[in-house]
Amino acid sequence: MSGAISPGTTSPGASSPGAIGPGAISSGARGPGAISPGAISPGVVSAGVVSPGALNPGRLTRRAEFLRVAAKGRKAPMPGLVLQALKRQDDAPARLGFTVTKKVGNAVIRNRTRRRLKEAARLLLREQPVAGADLVLIGRDATRGRDFAALQQDLRRALAKTGVL
Repeated sequence: MSGAISPGTTSPGASSPGAIGPGAISSGARGPGAISPGAISPGVVSAGVVSPGALNPGRLTRRAEFLRVAAKGRKAPMPGLVLQALKRQDDAPARLGFTVTKKVGNAVIRNRTRRRLKEAARLLLREQPVAGADLVLIGRDATRGRDFAALQQDLRRALAKTGVL
């Protein structure tokens, strides 16, 4: 049988769930068996060194998680956003969820608003990491037109008001 693959092996471009990725192993200038840069996804611990992506906050993705934060958490309305925060019983990095209602505008406007919230949260949590909390940031109509520094200040005040920061 020419070209047959024996059981337990994969074909040359096939990817398994734990694989680094096709083309990751090279035999080029770095020598045979070297792993090319960028082959390991961000946030991976490799040889005892934690990459910067590993400390990023997690995400709230399921509706039940958003509802739990809304029902049991503290709410801090600000001119540029509304923050809902619920403390957890662990010291893991904060998990973030972002939502913008259809009242704000069409999909393009809502996504722009969500991106502004994500960037404000990313910058603030990079300088002042938060642990042991689930945070939901709700975009308002004023979010997209608000000065970015003022939006960051709104988030900082909301975190302090909810007792997370």
